[in-house]
Amino acid sequence: MKYYREAELKHGRVAMAACLGWYLNAGGVHPAFNSALSNDPLKAMVELPAVGWVQFVLGCGAIEWLGQQIKERPGYNPGDLLGAAYWVDNSDEGWVQYQNKELNNGRLAMLAITGMIYQDVFTGEYGDMMYRQLVR
Repeated sequence: MKYYREAELKHGRVAMAACLGWYLNAGGVHPAFNSALSNDPLKAMVELPAVGWVQFVLGCGAIEWLGQQIKERPGYNPGDLLGAAYWVDNSDEGWVQYQNKELNNGRLAMLAITGMIYQDVFTGEYGDMMYRQLVR
């Protein structure tokens, strides 16, 4: 069961970062390539040069490797990559509430990023512009 909780937390964290990145990109903020990429996140993904993909894959691989090394610690709890279990245990009500909030926000973010990708693929609209026809 710990394996599934670990996967759920990891996917939730990635989805939360993806949602943030999606709206930053759709808003015109590009931290790399002098903002020369498209504002549509899916088009920007296609326009990304090979060196950008290499950096992305190596960065993700380094994070995964580090996560695997941290999991080998004695007393490791799923998702506890920074070692918070050494400072706070699950008897603290505030900590348990924080963990539940992170889990629920991650679940929501997984659905949200799926909806954003669906919206872009099937309607061609990205960001918050899907219903602009109704507002005119």
